[in-house]
Amino acid sequence: MHPIEIYTSSTCGYCFAAKRLLNQKGVSYAEINIQMEPERRAEMITRAAGQSSVPQIFIGTQHIGGCDQLFNLERSGKLDAMLAA
Repeated sequence: MHPIEIYTSSTCGYCFAAKRLLNQKGVSYAEINIQMEPERRAEMITRAAGQSSVPQIFIGTQHIGGCDQLFNLERSGKLDAMLAA
């Protein structure tokens, strides 16, 4: 299984929704809270090809995008395969 990383902030409802979906899937992930670690924000923006909103989600080296993209993968049936790879 590829490692999952999610950049978040403490007050972001979309971050909570994305984490809730990952928790429901029973997968572990590394959470990087850019409010608590502001020096990691530049890292997130670089990795996410300029995207500066949270959440930014990565499965392995693949940038998934934000909460909407994660839920789109779930609705299309593609998320489970990505998580299992």
